[in-house]
Amino acid sequence: MDIQLDTAPCGYFSISDSGVIMSVNQTLLDMIGRERDELMGKHIESVMSVTNKVFFHTYFYPYIQLYGHVDEMYFSFRNRDQEDVPVLLNGVRQMRDGQRVVDCVVVIMRKRIEHEKDILNTKTKLQELYQATQEANKELERLHEEYKIKEQALIKVNEQLELMASTDLLTGLKNRRFFQEKMAHFLSLYHEEQREFSLLVMDIDHFKSINDTYGHPIGDLVLGNLATLLLSISREVDVVARYGGEEFVIILANCGEEQAIRIAERYRSQVASADWEEYHVTVSIGAATISVADTELSVFQKADDALYASKTGGRNRVTHAAGLIQS
Repeated sequence: MDIQLDTAPCGYFSISDSGVIMSVNQTLLDMIGRERDELMGKHIESVMSVTNKVFFHTYFYPYIQLYGHVDEMYFSFRNRDQEDVPVLLNGVRQMRDGQRVVDCVVVIMRKRIEHEKDILNTKTKLQELYQATQEANKELERLHEEYKIKEQALIKVNEQLELMASTDLLTGLKNRRFFQEKMAHFLSLYHEEQREFSLLVMDIDHFKSINDTYGHPIGDLVLGNLATLLLSISREVDVVARYGGEEFVIILANCGEEQAIRIAERYRSQVASADWEEYHVTVSIGAATISVADTELSVFQKADDALYASKTGGRNRVTHAAGLIQS
């Protein structure tokens, strides 16, 4: 960590998606009276009270997983003397070096009358608990066990929220957001480890006529059945997603130009030969293989241009972007 960030006028820390502290600056350490080696590699909840752990689970995790950021969250950490240090916290969830991380900045709150009242009430309640009889202590243990059960339930809810945020509800495939995140990941692996990949952009031919002729419920059924077919053909290492409307995208891992064309042809032929009952379904496919000069946008644009060539060339066919360049 550079000196400017380490001594910035606000606290800073980053955690993994599971909450493990990956970095922390000196300003935050000074705020909470901790040493760096006390926090590195520990869970962020190790410096929280039980109340704040619950708040962190019920607000921070679900919100940042759904929206990618949390702004102006009133919060408090525990210092070495187990005293609450109230702060204002901002966080953002992003990819760095192929890993999902959450970066946060905190500042000590100056105007916090209402928050101090909450702290005072919490402290009073804790003092009452500490002064309770053995029977009350047993009740506290029971509540602690109940909290652990609810904590596990919250973790499952968070996992479900993450799944919902990355899934297309109509088809059950991954959605456009998930696809874009994976594109960034595959591009990073290509530049760092030269792991080649290809992209297929697929569009249902004459889909509007299916909706117009049979109605939108049948159109939705076609989309769902096509999604199931694509998954049944795909390899586990590939990413299949619905990009929008009748357009689907597939990232082919460790796949060059020739193999991409073969795989695309297999998709095309199996869709064309599938049993679609009284309606006829085919797809046009555009393919592109990553190159050194490519960005996420450029490789998608090349595949999209190839898709356009398949459409204008008669539909129900595969075109690779390399063929467009050569021609």
